[in-house]
Amino acid sequence: MARDYGKHSSVSSANNNLLVAAVILLTIQAAWSQRVRVVPEVEAYPNESVDLRCQFAQGVSSTTKLTQVSWIWEPMEGEKRENIAVYHPIYGKSFPDSPFSNRVEFLPGPLESPSIKVNQLKMADAGRYTCEFATYPSGNEQGTTTLIMLSKPKNSASPVTVQAGTKPVVVAQCAAVDGKPAADISWHTAVPGNHSITSKAAADGTVTVRSEFRMVPTAADHGKELTCVVTQRTQDAPQSFPMKLSVEYPPTASIQGYDENWYRGRSEATLVCETNSNPPASVTWTSLSGPMPDTVRIDGNRLIVRTVDETVNTTFVCEVKNRLGMDKHQLTANVVEPSVNPSSAGVVAGAIIFSLLALLLVGALIGVLINRSRRQRRAGGGYPGNGDLAGGAYGNKARLFGSGKNGGAGPNNNGPIYTYRENQLGALGDKASNHRTTGTGTDPAPSAHNILLSSELDEVERRKFNHCLDDSLEEEEERYDSFGVNMATAYHIGRGDEEMAVYLDDDMESQRDGSVISRTAIYV
Repeated sequence: MARDYGKHSSVSSANNNLLVAAVILLTIQAAWSQRVRVVPEVEAYPNESVDLRCQFAQGVSSTTKLTQVSWIWEPMEGEKRENIAVYHPIYGKSFPDSPFSNRVEFLPGPLESPSIKVNQLKMADAGRYTCEFATYPSGNEQGTTTLIMLSKPKNSASPVTVQAGTKPVVVAQCAAVDGKPAADISWHTAVPGNHSITSKAAADGTVTVRSEFRMVPTAADHGKELTCVVTQRTQDAPQSFPMKLSVEYPPTASIQGYDENWYRGRSEATLVCETNSNPPASVTWTSLSGPMPDTVRIDGNRLIVRTVDETVNTTFVCEVKNRLGMDKHQLTANVVEPSVNPSSAGVVAGAIIFSLLALLLVGALIGVLINRSRRQRRAGGGYPGNGDLAGGAYGNKARLFGSGKNGGAGPNNNGPIYTYRENQLGALGDKASNHRTTGTGTDPAPSAHNILLSSELDEVERRKFNHCLDDSLEEEEERYDSFGVNMATAYHIGRGDEEMAVYLDDDMESQRDGSVISRTAIYV
């Protein structure tokens, strides 16, 4: 038992020593590997160039000798490695045959800094690039840089023209082609629908991403906005593609512009055939009564009636058509008589204005004549202007004055003389002329009517006559006021502006001595 125990103890001690030695070797190798300094990761784009930096760092007292440096490319970890560049201190630089032939070169510098430059990069150049030093007596030391090739995708989006229907269809597409890394695609819209995304990787590592938007299209969705947004690492900002949906549908027709006031003689009456369709529809005008009237002119979707007459008293039909269908609409026009001919509206307005002005002028003229008549009556005491009492305002009864206070004819002729005319002018009127007072000369004195009507009297003479006439009237009124209340009113005389009116009872007759007797009474 004791021997077995001692043997087992010696084996465990040997294993521990080996383990310690391995740890020391790994530590030393790690320390050596840290002396090769490289950039862990580098990004680049196709057709560009990239610098791969490498430097061997050693102390001043180091006795390590560099014998050679090599650059090795490994497409993916675990795949075959290829030597693409060699730098020997004696034999110089060399570039073995590889996918990088004529595209790789060493940058100026000593062996301790063997950096290289790769030109005209391709997407396939992505991978692991190892800078490896052969040293003496330490052995090989290396550092690895990972080259990440990026690719900006070629983005695009477009609507898909569809027909209105009842099933979901693709109405828009969006794509990000040959991008690395793969792009993200999203949709922004107010229309209801959903989208799908597919990706496909290429041999060079790029990825193409496509997306489709599906919905049930209707005529109302035509022209609505839809936006595709592409986001990718190489882009400074997301790229947006706004678009409008393209939905095709059959046309609809509607006639507009009829105002139900097509009067005879109206010009440029217009009807418009409005249509809603995609693609655009053709428009055709017809008339149900037969050929289109000669006064009608067709201009696209407009029907223009140059002059409205009985021939356009018909039904017009507008027919619209595209490759998806057709529609039509009809309208019956009724020609009416014009209430006012628009062409003579100006004449009518002028006639109305002229009539109003004429009425105003006539009214003004009548006012002037009335005012003038009143002035003449005030000036002449209200006598008629023709000297015929029978034709004046006094009817068949009149009163004549003398030329003065005592101007009566004969000794008892101190008052007025009354005459009565039955049916004929002048039946009794001549009686007055037989009792006029004569003047100092041979000619008879002028009567009151002649004085009033004389156009040769000046204003002063007229005023004197009016004054004398007023005095005579006052005396006559005082004389006949004493006739008594039981006596019928024989006359009434107004002064000044009032009209002189004579009222006599039909049965009474005045006498020269001032008395009044009945014409029908029988005296015994």
